[in-house]
Amino acid sequence: MSTVLKTEQLSATEKKQVHEIGGVSGGPGTLRRVLLTLAGTVFVALGVLGALLPVLPTTPFLLLAAACYLRSSARLYRRLLNNRIFGEHLRRYRAGEGLPRAFKIWTVALLWTTLSASAFFAVPARLWWVRLLLLAVGIGVTIHLVCIPTFRSDKRSFSARPEQSADGGKQQTRS
Repeated sequence: MSTVLKTEQLSATEKKQVHEIGGVSGGPGTLRRVLLTLAGTVFVALGVLGALLPVLPTTPFLLLAAACYLRSSARLYRRLLNNRIFGEHLRRYRAGEGLPRAFKIWTVALLWTTLSASAFFAVPARLWWVRLLLLAVGIGVTIHLVCIPTFRSDKRSFSARPEQSADGGKQQTRS
């Protein structure tokens, strides 16, 4: 279940920046807004490529895009943070809540599968240094993902036992 980001949920700094960019078009900051919007769009494209290519990171590019959009287009900023694929992860990452365990496992598994396939099928044996470079990138990205906090939702799993009260789980009924 994803939540939609509303203006009320922005921090004071973000509200100020969104308010500042809502001015009259054609003003002195128009070129700056256009360039920041263009840069944000390029960063989104790189982030999407990063989701498909294991050597290119996704989250840093999407965070850069969010920073550019925050300073140039409130509409694009909200669209990015409300995106059905990246939005929830971006909001949690920016809030310091981390990434879900399943997402981290899936990402590391996909990373190593793709890097291994690239190293053994796409890189000739004579380019052993490229294989070492891929190994170093894989280790670096894995360490980075492990260091990101793991988001734990409030949902209880089926294996979790219900909390017992102080009387050993016996409920007292009043008559």
